[in-house]
Amino acid sequence: MAYGSGRPVGRRTVLRGSAAAAASVASAGGVLSAPAAPALALSGRPSAGWGVQAGEVTTSSGLVWVRADRPARMIVETSATESFRRVRRWTGPLVGPDTDFTGRTALRGLPPGEQVHYRVTLADPDDPRRTSRPVRGTFRTAPERRRDVRFLWSGDLAGQGWGINPDLGGYRIYEHMRRLDPDFFLCSGDNIYADSPIPPTVALPGGGVWRNVTTEEKSKVAETLAEFRGAFRYNLLDDNLRRFNAQVPSIVQWDDHEVRNNWYPGQILDDARYTEKNVDVLAARSVRAFGEYFPLSARRPDGDGRLYRVLRHGPLLDVFVLDMRSYRDANSPNRRPDDAQGILGARQLAWLKRELAASRAVWKVIASDMPLGLVVTDGPAHFEAVAQGDPGAPLGRELQIAELLRHIKHRRITGTVWLTADVHYTSAQHYDPARAAFKDFAPFWEFVSGPLNAGGFPANALDATFGPERVFLKAPATANVPPGRDSQFFGEVAIAGDGAELTVRLRDERGAVLFTKVLQPGRVGQ
Repeated sequence: MAYGSGRPVGRRTVLRGSAAAAASVASAGGVLSAPAAPALALSGRPSAGWGVQAGEVTTSSGLVWVRADRPARMIVETSATESFRRVRRWTGPLVGPDTDFTGRTALRGLPPGEQVHYRVTLADPDDPRRTSRPVRGTFRTAPERRRDVRFLWSGDLAGQGWGINPDLGGYRIYEHMRRLDPDFFLCSGDNIYADSPIPPTVALPGGGVWRNVTTEEKSKVAETLAEFRGAFRYNLLDDNLRRFNAQVPSIVQWDDHEVRNNWYPGQILDDARYTEKNVDVLAARSVRAFGEYFPLSARRPDGDGRLYRVLRHGPLLDVFVLDMRSYRDANSPNRRPDDAQGILGARQLAWLKRELAASRAVWKVIASDMPLGLVVTDGPAHFEAVAQGDPGAPLGRELQIAELLRHIKHRRITGTVWLTADVHYTSAQHYDPARAAFKDFAPFWEFVSGPLNAGGFPANALDATFGPERVFLKAPATANVPPGRDSQFFGEVAIAGDGAELTVRLRDERGAVLFTKVLQPGRVGQ
Protein backbone atom coordinates (compact mmCIF):
# COMPACT_ATOMS: atom_id res chain seq x y z
CA MET A 1 0.00 0.00 0.00
CA ALA A 2 1.08 3.63 -0.41
CA TYR A 3 2.32 5.52 2.61
CA GLY A 4 2.57 9.26 3.09
CA SER A 5 5.69 11.41 3.16
CA GLY A 6 8.15 11.41 6.03
CA ARG A 7 6.84 14.66 7.54
CA PRO A 8 7.12 15.41 11.26
CA VAL A 9 4.80 13.33 13.37
CA GLY A 10 1.35 14.67 14.22
CA ARG A 11 1.53 14.78 17.99
CA ARG A 12 -2.17 15.27 18.66
CA THR A 13 -3.11 11.71 17.80
CA VAL A 14 -0.14 10.22 19.62
CA LEU A 15 -0.95 12.20 22.75
CA ARG A 16 -4.61 11.16 22.61
CA GLY A 17 -3.58 7.52 22.36
CA SER A 18 -1.10 7.86 25.20
CA ALA A 19 -3.68 9.58 27.39
CA ALA A 20 -6.12 6.74 26.84
CA ALA A 21 -3.42 4.23 27.71
CA ALA A 22 -2.61 6.12 30.88
CA ALA A 23 -6.18 6.12 32.13
CA SER A 24 -5.68 2.88 34.01
CA VAL A 25 -2.69 4.15 36.03
CA ALA A 26 -4.25 5.94 38.96
CA SER A 27 -2.67 8.97 40.61
CA ALA A 28 -3.62 11.08 43.59
CA GLY A 29 -2.17 13.65 45.93
CA GLY A 30 0.56 12.63 48.35
CA VAL A 31 2.66 9.54 47.86
CA LEU A 32 1.41 7.59 44.88
CA SER A 33 0.91 3.87 44.78
CA ALA A 34 0.39 1.96 41.54
CA PRO A 35 -1.16 -1.48 41.08
CA ALA A 36 0.96 -4.40 39.93
CA ALA A 37 -1.15 -4.59 36.77
CA PRO A 38 -3.25 -1.86 35.12
CA ALA A 39 -6.90 -1.57 36.07
CA LEU A 40 -9.49 -2.19 33.36
CA ALA A 41 -10.03 0.74 31.02
CA LEU A 42 -13.30 -0.85 29.84
CA SER A 43 -15.20 -3.22 32.11
CA GLY A 44 -14.99 -6.75 30.82
CA ARG A 45 -12.57 -5.87 28.03
CA PRO A 46 -8.79 -6.14 27.78
CA SER A 47 -6.71 -3.07 28.59
CA ALA A 48 -3.40 -1.79 27.16
CA GLY A 49 -2.72 0.63 30.00
CA TRP A 50 1.07 0.53 29.76
CA GLY A 51 1.21 2.21 26.37
CA VAL A 52 3.05 1.13 23.24
CA GLN A 53 6.67 1.11 22.12
CA ALA A 54 8.46 0.62 18.80
CA GLY A 55 12.01 -0.49 18.17
CA GLU A 56 14.46 -2.29 15.86
CA VAL A 57 13.37 0.09 13.07
CA THR A 58 15.03 -0.42 9.67
CA THR A 59 14.31 0.85 6.16
CA SER A 60 11.46 -1.63 5.77
CA SER A 61 10.48 -2.94 9.20
CA GLY A 62 9.82 -2.18 12.84
CA LEU A 63 8.80 -3.97 16.01
CA VAL A 64 5.79 -2.88 18.08
CA TRP A 65 5.34 -3.72 21.79
CA VAL A 66 2.34 -3.76 24.12
CA ARG A 67 1.31 -5.16 27.50
CA ALA A 68 -2.15 -6.45 28.31
CA ASP A 69 -3.86 -6.89 31.67
CA ARG A 70 -5.03 -10.43 30.79
CA PRO A 71 -4.64 -13.02 28.03
CA ALA A 72 -5.39 -11.28 24.74
CA ARG A 73 -4.63 -11.33 21.04
CA MET A 74 -2.39 -8.47 19.89
CA ILE A 75 -3.62 -6.77 16.71
CA VAL A 76 -1.72 -3.94 14.99
CA GLU A 77 -3.01 -1.68 12.23
CA THR A 78 -0.70 0.64 10.27
CA SER A 79 -1.48 3.59 8.05
CA ALA A 80 0.18 6.43 6.17
CA THR A 81 -2.01 8.97 7.92
CA GLU A 82 -3.27 9.78 11.41
CA SER A 83 -6.85 9.35 10.21
CA PHE A 84 -6.23 5.64 9.49
CA ARG A 85 -8.43 5.97 6.39
CA ARG A 86 -6.58 3.07 4.79
CA VAL A 87 -5.02 0.47 7.03
CA ARG A 88 -2.89 -2.61 6.88
CA ARG A 89 -3.67 -5.19 9.55
CA TRP A 90 -1.15 -7.36 11.40
CA THR A 91 -2.23 -10.23 13.64
CA GLY A 92 0.21 -10.55 16.50
CA PRO A 93 0.72 -13.11 19.28
CA LEU A 94 -1.62 -14.27 21.97
CA VAL A 95 -0.07 -12.73 25.08
CA GLY A 96 -0.29 -14.41 28.47
CA PRO A 97 1.44 -14.98 31.80
CA ASP A 98 4.49 -16.70 30.25
CA THR A 99 5.67 -13.24 29.01
CA ASP A 100 3.99 -11.22 31.79
CA PHE A 101 1.28 -10.36 29.24
CA THR A 102 3.74 -8.52 26.97
CA GLY A 103 3.88 -9.07 23.25
CA ARG A 104 5.70 -7.89 20.13
CA THR A 105 4.59 -7.81 16.50
CA ALA A 106 7.04 -7.44 13.63
CA LEU A 107 5.92 -5.08 10.85
CA ARG A 108 7.61 -5.88 7.55
CA GLY A 109 7.40 -4.56 4.02
CA LEU A 110 7.19 -0.93 5.12
CA PRO A 111 8.30 1.88 2.79
CA PRO A 112 11.71 3.44 3.54
CA GLY A 113 12.02 6.90 5.02
CA GLU A 114 8.32 7.31 5.76
CA GLN A 115 6.17 8.15 8.76
CA VAL A 116 4.23 5.07 9.87
CA HIS A 117 1.22 5.48 12.15
CA TYR A 118 0.10 2.44 14.07
CA ARG A 119 -2.54 1.47 16.60
CA VAL A 120 -2.63 -1.58 18.82
CA THR A 121 -5.82 -3.31 19.90
CA LEU A 122 -6.13 -6.25 22.29
CA ALA A 123 -8.86 -8.79 21.58
CA ASP A 124 -10.41 -11.27 23.99
CA PRO A 125 -9.28 -14.71 22.71
CA ASP A 126 -12.70 -16.19 23.52
CA ASP A 127 -14.68 -13.37 21.92
CA PRO A 128 -12.72 -11.31 19.34
CA ARG A 129 -15.50 -8.70 19.34
CA ARG A 130 -14.52 -7.71 22.87
CA THR A 131 -11.51 -5.46 22.34
CA SER A 132 -9.54 -2.81 24.18
CA ARG A 133 -9.46 0.81 23.20
CA PRO A 134 -6.76 1.21 20.53
CA VAL A 135 -3.45 2.73 21.67
CA ARG A 136 -1.68 4.78 19.02
CA GLY A 137 1.95 5.33 18.16
CA THR A 138 4.16 6.38 15.28
CA PHE A 139 7.72 6.05 13.97
CA ARG A 140 9.78 6.86 10.90
CA THR A 141 11.45 4.09 8.96
CA ALA A 142 15.13 4.52 8.14
CA PRO A 143 15.90 6.22 4.81
CA GLU A 144 17.10 4.22 1.84
CA ARG A 145 19.04 7.16 0.42
CA ARG A 146 21.12 9.86 2.05
CA ARG A 147 18.83 12.00 4.17
CA ASP A 148 19.07 13.83 7.48
CA VAL A 149 19.21 11.50 10.50
CA ARG A 150 18.83 12.63 14.11
CA PHE A 151 18.79 10.62 17.32
CA LEU A 152 19.20 11.09 21.08
CA TRP A 153 21.01 9.07 23.71
CA SER A 154 21.33 8.88 27.49
CA GLY A 155 21.00 6.31 30.28
CA ASP A 156 20.40 5.66 33.99
CA LEU A 157 16.75 5.78 35.06
CA ALA A 158 15.25 5.67 38.60
CA GLY A 159 18.60 5.32 40.34
CA GLN A 160 19.71 6.01 43.90
CA GLY A 161 16.10 6.03 45.09
CA TRP A 162 15.08 8.98 42.89
CA GLY A 163 11.93 7.65 41.25
CA ILE A 164 8.84 9.19 39.66
CA ASN A 165 8.23 12.41 41.61
CA PRO A 166 4.71 13.84 41.05
CA ASP A 167 5.79 17.20 42.49
CA LEU A 168 8.22 17.60 39.56
CA GLY A 169 5.81 16.20 36.99
CA GLY A 170 7.55 12.83 36.81
CA TYR A 171 10.28 12.12 34.26
CA ARG A 172 10.07 15.54 32.60
CA ILE A 173 13.30 14.98 30.67
CA TYR A 174 11.37 12.62 28.34
CA GLU A 175 8.97 15.40 27.41
CA HIS A 176 11.86 17.69 26.49
CA MET A 177 13.37 14.90 24.39
CA ARG A 178 10.05 14.11 22.73
CA ARG A 179 9.65 17.68 21.53
CA LEU A 180 12.88 17.32 19.53
CA ASP A 181 11.13 14.57 17.51
CA PRO A 182 14.23 12.38 16.90
CA ASP A 183 14.31 9.38 14.58
CA PHE A 184 15.13 7.12 17.55
CA PHE A 185 16.47 7.05 21.10
CA LEU A 186 19.49 5.04 22.24
CA CYS A 187 19.35 4.07 25.92
CA SER A 188 22.93 3.26 26.91
CA GLY A 189 22.12 1.00 29.85
CA ASP A 190 20.76 1.09 33.40
CA ASN A 191 17.18 1.22 32.14
CA ILE A 192 16.25 0.17 35.67
CA TYR A 193 17.96 0.02 39.04
CA ALA A 194 17.07 -3.48 40.15
CA ASP A 195 19.32 -3.06 43.20
CA SER A 196 17.92 0.35 44.22
CA PRO A 197 14.53 0.29 46.01
CA ILE A 198 12.17 3.24 45.56
CA PRO A 199 10.97 4.45 49.00
CA PRO A 200 7.86 6.65 49.38
CA THR A 201 9.99 9.62 50.44
CA VAL A 202 13.66 10.66 50.43
CA ALA A 203 15.12 13.45 52.57
CA LEU A 204 16.66 16.10 50.33
CA PRO A 205 20.09 17.62 50.98
CA GLY A 206 19.58 20.96 52.67
CA GLY A 207 16.02 20.15 53.72
CA GLY A 208 12.75 19.17 52.13
CA VAL A 209 11.32 15.86 50.99
CA TRP A 210 11.36 14.09 47.65
CA ARG A 211 8.18 12.06 47.05
CA ASN A 212 8.10 8.93 44.91
CA VAL A 213 5.49 6.89 43.13
CA THR A 214 5.92 3.49 44.78
CA THR A 215 5.08 -0.11 43.95
CA GLU A 216 5.41 -3.35 45.85
CA GLU A 217 8.08 -4.75 43.52
CA LYS A 218 10.25 -1.62 43.90
CA SER A 219 10.13 -1.73 47.70
CA LYS A 220 13.16 -4.08 47.75
CA VAL A 221 16.02 -5.27 45.57
CA ALA A 222 14.87 -7.41 42.64
CA GLU A 223 15.55 -11.14 43.01
CA THR A 224 12.58 -13.03 41.59
CA LEU A 225 11.41 -12.88 37.99
CA ALA A 226 8.26 -11.09 39.19
CA GLU A 227 10.37 -8.44 40.93
CA PHE A 228 12.52 -7.85 37.86
CA ARG A 229 9.38 -7.56 35.74
CA GLY A 230 7.98 -5.08 38.25
CA ALA A 231 11.17 -3.01 38.07
CA PHE A 232 10.88 -2.69 34.29
CA ARG A 233 7.17 -1.99 34.59
CA TYR A 234 7.72 0.75 37.18
CA ASN A 235 9.05 3.29 34.68
CA LEU A 236 5.98 2.85 32.48
CA LEU A 237 3.88 4.44 35.21
CA ASP A 238 5.27 7.78 34.04
CA ASP A 239 3.09 9.74 31.61
CA ASN A 240 6.09 11.44 29.97
CA LEU A 241 7.81 8.16 29.22
CA ARG A 242 4.68 6.58 27.74
CA ARG A 243 4.14 9.61 25.48
CA PHE A 244 7.80 9.45 24.44
CA ASN A 245 7.56 5.72 23.70
CA ALA A 246 4.50 6.30 21.52
CA GLN A 247 6.42 8.75 19.33
CA VAL A 248 10.10 7.76 19.42
CA PRO A 249 11.38 4.22 18.66
CA SER A 250 14.17 2.92 20.86
CA ILE A 251 17.45 1.02 20.81
CA VAL A 252 18.20 -0.39 24.26
CA GLN A 253 21.28 -1.96 25.80
CA TRP A 254 21.85 -3.15 29.32
CA ASP A 255 24.51 -2.58 31.96
CA ASP A 256 25.01 -3.41 35.62
CA HIS A 257 21.91 -1.98 37.33
CA GLU A 258 19.60 -4.17 35.28
CA VAL A 259 20.89 -6.81 37.73
CA ARG A 260 23.04 -5.36 40.50
CA ASN A 261 25.71 -2.68 40.88
CA ASN A 262 29.03 -3.63 39.24
CA TRP A 263 28.07 -7.27 38.68
CA TYR A 264 30.10 -9.72 36.60
CA PRO A 265 29.48 -13.35 35.54
CA GLY A 266 30.19 -15.92 38.22
CA GLN A 267 29.96 -13.44 41.08
CA ILE A 268 28.66 -14.64 44.45
CA LEU A 269 27.17 -11.76 46.40
CA ASP A 270 28.11 -10.74 49.91
CA ASP A 271 25.05 -8.54 50.41
CA ALA A 272 22.57 -9.10 53.22
CA ARG A 273 19.72 -7.69 51.11
CA TYR A 274 19.83 -10.74 48.83
CA THR A 275 18.64 -14.25 49.62
CA GLU A 276 19.74 -15.33 46.11
CA LYS A 277 23.52 -14.87 46.15
CA ASN A 278 24.36 -16.27 42.69
CA VAL A 279 24.48 -13.30 40.31
CA ASP A 280 24.17 -15.59 37.27
CA VAL A 281 20.71 -16.63 38.50
CA LEU A 282 19.73 -13.00 38.98
CA ALA A 283 21.10 -12.05 35.56
CA ALA A 284 19.13 -14.81 33.84
CA ARG A 285 15.91 -13.55 35.42
CA SER A 286 16.71 -9.96 34.54
CA VAL A 287 17.56 -10.63 30.91
CA ARG A 288 14.28 -12.49 30.49
CA ALA A 289 12.34 -9.50 31.85
CA PHE A 290 14.53 -7.16 29.76
CA GLY A 291 13.51 -9.04 26.62
CA GLU A 292 9.86 -8.95 27.62
CA TYR A 293 9.64 -5.23 28.37
CA PHE A 294 11.33 -3.75 25.30
CA PRO A 295 10.66 -4.04 21.56
CA LEU A 296 13.60 -6.36 20.96
CA SER A 297 13.82 -9.07 18.35
CA ALA A 298 14.16 -12.62 19.62
CA ARG A 299 17.61 -13.03 21.10
CA ARG A 300 20.13 -14.27 18.59
CA PRO A 301 20.02 -18.05 17.95
CA ASP A 302 23.80 -18.38 17.93
CA GLY A 303 24.36 -20.40 21.07
CA ASP A 304 24.94 -17.63 23.58
CA GLY A 305 21.70 -15.64 23.32
CA ARG A 306 23.61 -12.44 22.72
CA LEU A 307 22.33 -8.89 23.16
CA TYR A 308 25.11 -7.22 21.16
CA ARG A 309 24.07 -6.36 17.62
CA VAL A 310 24.37 -3.84 14.78
CA LEU A 311 21.38 -1.78 13.66
CA ARG A 312 21.63 -0.16 10.24
CA HIS A 313 19.88 3.18 9.74
CA GLY A 314 20.31 3.88 6.06
CA PRO A 315 23.54 4.65 4.19
CA LEU A 316 24.77 7.24 6.70
CA LEU A 317 24.62 5.35 9.99
CA ASP A 318 25.27 1.97 11.59
CA VAL A 319 24.83 1.63 15.37
CA PHE A 320 26.95 -1.07 17.03
CA VAL A 321 25.28 -1.97 20.33
CA LEU A 322 27.80 -3.51 22.73
CA ASP A 323 27.35 -5.69 25.81
CA MET A 324 30.17 -4.93 28.23
CA ARG A 325 28.49 -6.85 31.04
CA SER A 326 27.76 -10.44 30.06
CA TYR A 327 31.22 -11.59 28.93
CA ARG A 328 33.61 -9.62 31.15
CA ASP A 329 36.07 -11.13 33.54
CA ALA A 330 35.81 -10.44 37.28
CA ASN A 331 36.38 -6.91 38.52
CA SER A 332 39.96 -6.74 39.77
CA PRO A 333 42.98 -4.38 39.91
CA ASN A 334 42.83 -4.81 36.11
CA ARG A 335 46.58 -4.87 35.53
CA ARG A 336 47.12 -8.27 33.94
CA PRO A 337 49.68 -8.25 31.11
CA ASP A 338 47.41 -10.55 29.06
CA ASP A 339 43.62 -10.74 29.08
CA ALA A 340 41.76 -12.65 26.38
CA GLN A 341 38.33 -12.27 28.00
CA GLY A 342 38.58 -8.63 28.97
CA ILE A 343 35.33 -6.66 28.99
CA LEU A 344 33.86 -7.85 25.68
CA GLY A 345 34.80 -11.51 25.55
CA ALA A 346 36.70 -12.97 22.61
CA ARG A 347 33.61 -13.76 20.53
CA GLN A 348 32.07 -10.30 20.80
CA LEU A 349 35.38 -8.61 20.01
CA ALA A 350 35.80 -10.74 16.88
CA TRP A 351 32.21 -9.91 15.85
CA LEU A 352 32.77 -6.18 16.36
CA LYS A 353 35.99 -6.14 14.34
CA ARG A 354 34.33 -8.09 11.54
CA GLU A 355 31.19 -5.93 11.43
CA LEU A 356 33.08 -2.64 11.57
CA ALA A 357 35.24 -3.74 8.65
CA ALA A 358 32.16 -4.78 6.68
CA SER A 359 30.17 -1.60 7.38
CA ARG A 360 29.57 0.71 4.43
CA ALA A 361 27.89 3.41 6.52
CA VAL A 362 29.53 6.81 6.59
CA TRP A 363 29.28 6.92 10.40
CA LYS A 364 29.74 4.00 12.73
CA VAL A 365 28.42 4.82 16.19
CA ILE A 366 29.75 2.45 18.86
CA ALA A 367 27.16 2.37 21.63
CA SER A 368 29.26 1.46 24.64
CA ASP A 369 27.54 0.95 27.97
CA MET A 370 30.78 1.91 29.74
CA PRO A 371 33.34 4.65 29.00
CA LEU A 372 36.84 3.88 27.74
CA GLY A 373 39.23 6.31 29.40
CA LEU A 374 37.29 7.27 32.53
CA VAL A 375 38.40 5.53 35.70
CA VAL A 376 35.36 3.80 37.24
CA THR A 377 36.17 2.02 40.51
CA ASP A 378 34.60 -0.97 42.26
CA GLY A 379 35.74 -0.57 45.83
CA PRO A 380 39.16 0.70 46.91
CA ALA A 381 41.37 -1.51 44.72
CA HIS A 382 39.20 -2.95 41.92
CA PHE A 383 37.94 -1.40 38.72
CA GLU A 384 34.58 -1.60 36.98
CA ALA A 385 35.18 -0.26 33.48
CA VAL A 386 38.10 -0.43 31.02
CA ALA A 387 40.59 2.00 32.58
CA GLN A 388 42.39 1.54 35.89
CA GLY A 389 44.36 4.78 36.25
CA ASP A 390 47.72 3.36 35.16
CA PRO A 391 49.03 5.82 32.53
CA GLY A 392 51.35 3.29 30.90
CA ALA A 393 50.91 0.60 28.25
CA PRO A 394 47.56 -1.24 28.04
CA LEU A 395 46.88 -3.79 30.78
CA GLY A 396 43.89 -5.95 31.69
CA ARG A 397 40.71 -4.91 29.90
CA GLU A 398 42.57 -2.15 28.06
CA LEU A 399 44.22 -4.84 25.94
CA GLN A 400 40.97 -5.66 24.11
CA ILE A 401 40.29 -1.99 23.44
CA ALA A 402 43.85 -1.54 22.16
CA GLU A 403 43.35 -4.50 19.81
CA LEU A 404 40.09 -3.00 18.54
CA LEU A 405 41.56 0.48 18.04
CA ARG A 406 44.55 -1.00 16.20
CA HIS A 407 42.17 -2.95 13.95
CA ILE A 408 40.19 0.21 13.14
CA LYS A 409 43.37 2.04 12.15
CA HIS A 410 44.95 -0.75 10.11
CA ARG A 411 41.72 -1.57 8.24
CA ARG A 412 41.29 2.16 7.55
CA ILE A 413 37.82 2.20 9.07
CA THR A 414 36.63 5.81 9.22
CA GLY A 415 33.71 7.50 10.98
CA THR A 416 33.80 5.73 14.36
CA VAL A 417 32.26 7.70 17.24
CA TRP A 418 31.83 6.32 20.77
CA LEU A 419 28.69 7.13 22.82
CA THR A 420 28.20 6.16 26.44
CA ALA A 421 26.46 7.04 29.72
CA ASP A 422 27.06 5.27 33.09
CA VAL A 423 28.93 7.96 35.07
CA HIS A 424 26.00 10.36 35.69
CA TYR A 425 27.34 13.54 34.07
CA THR A 426 28.07 14.78 30.57
CA SER A 427 31.42 15.29 28.86
CA ALA A 428 33.36 15.07 25.61
CA GLN A 429 36.75 13.36 25.33
CA HIS A 430 39.10 13.41 22.35
CA TYR A 431 41.56 10.49 22.15
CA ASP A 432 44.85 11.05 20.33
CA PRO A 433 47.95 8.79 20.03
CA ALA A 434 50.15 11.90 20.31
CA ARG A 435 49.10 12.10 23.98
CA ALA A 436 48.88 8.35 24.60
CA ALA A 437 51.09 5.60 25.99
CA PHE A 438 49.59 3.28 23.34
CA LYS A 439 50.25 4.82 19.91
CA ASP A 440 48.86 2.43 17.32
CA PHE A 441 45.41 3.93 16.71
CA ALA A 442 43.71 6.80 14.89
CA PRO A 443 42.22 9.72 16.87
CA PHE A 444 38.54 9.49 17.82
CA TRP A 445 35.86 11.08 20.02
CA GLU A 446 33.90 9.71 22.97
CA PHE A 447 30.78 11.53 24.22
CA VAL A 448 29.15 10.90 27.60
CA SER A 449 25.61 11.85 28.61
CA GLY A 450 23.29 10.99 31.49
CA PRO A 451 21.59 10.37 33.80
CA LEU A 452 17.94 10.49 32.76
CA ASN A 453 16.52 10.32 36.30
CA ALA A 454 19.11 9.33 38.90
CA GLY A 455 21.69 10.92 41.15
CA GLY A 456 24.20 13.21 39.50
CA PHE A 457 27.87 12.67 40.40
CA PRO A 458 31.22 14.50 40.10
CA ALA A 459 33.53 13.74 37.20
CA ASN A 460 35.77 10.66 37.12
CA ALA A 461 39.52 10.87 36.61
CA LEU A 462 40.99 10.19 33.16
CA ASP A 463 43.41 7.37 32.30
CA ALA A 464 46.23 8.44 29.95
CA THR A 465 46.74 5.07 28.19
CA PHE A 466 44.76 6.12 25.09
CA GLY A 467 45.51 9.83 25.42
CA PRO A 468 42.11 11.35 26.28
CA GLU A 469 41.67 15.09 26.58
CA ARG A 470 38.49 16.31 28.26
CA VAL A 471 37.27 19.05 25.93
CA PHE A 472 33.98 19.64 27.76
CA LEU A 473 32.59 18.72 31.18
CA LYS A 474 29.37 19.44 33.05
CA ALA A 475 29.08 17.56 36.35
CA PRO A 476 27.73 18.23 39.85
CA ALA A 477 30.27 19.24 42.49
CA THR A 478 28.85 16.79 45.05
CA ALA A 479 27.65 13.19 44.92
CA ASN A 480 24.07 12.01 44.36
CA VAL A 481 22.51 15.33 43.38
CA PRO A 482 18.79 14.65 42.79
CA PRO A 483 17.02 15.27 39.46
CA GLY A 484 15.75 18.78 38.89
CA ARG A 485 18.95 20.39 40.19
CA ASP A 486 20.92 20.77 36.97
CA SER A 487 22.20 17.22 37.22
CA GLN A 488 20.50 15.32 34.36
CA PHE A 489 21.65 15.23 30.73
CA PHE A 490 21.06 13.74 27.30
CA GLY A 491 22.87 13.95 23.99
CA GLU A 492 21.83 14.51 20.38
CA VAL A 493 23.47 13.34 17.16
CA ALA A 494 22.46 14.90 13.83
CA ILE A 495 23.84 13.71 10.49
CA ALA A 496 23.27 15.95 7.47
CA GLY A 497 21.95 14.29 4.34
CA ASP A 498 23.93 16.77 2.23
CA GLY A 499 27.61 16.50 3.09
CA ALA A 500 27.12 13.86 5.82
CA GLU A 501 28.68 15.97 8.56
CA LEU A 502 27.88 14.73 12.07
CA THR A 503 26.97 17.17 14.84
CA VAL A 504 26.93 16.16 18.51
CA ARG A 505 25.07 18.35 20.98
CA LEU A 506 25.20 17.72 24.72
CA ARG A 507 22.02 19.00 26.36
CA ASP A 508 20.76 19.53 29.90
CA GLU A 509 17.54 18.06 31.28
CA ARG A 510 15.46 20.93 29.84
CA GLY A 511 17.01 20.51 26.40
CA ALA A 512 19.36 23.51 26.45
CA VAL A 513 22.53 22.97 24.42
CA LEU A 514 25.69 22.92 26.56
CA PHE A 515 28.29 21.86 24.00
CA THR A 516 28.44 21.30 20.24
CA LYS A 517 30.99 19.43 18.13
CA VAL A 518 30.86 19.06 14.34
CA LEU A 519 32.72 16.14 12.74
CA GLN A 520 33.44 15.80 9.03
CA PRO A 521 33.08 12.42 7.26
CA GLY A 522 36.23 10.53 6.34
CA ARG A 523 38.53 12.90 8.19
CA VAL A 524 41.06 11.45 10.65
CA GLY A 525 42.35 13.36 13.64
CA GLN A 526 39.62 16.00 13.79
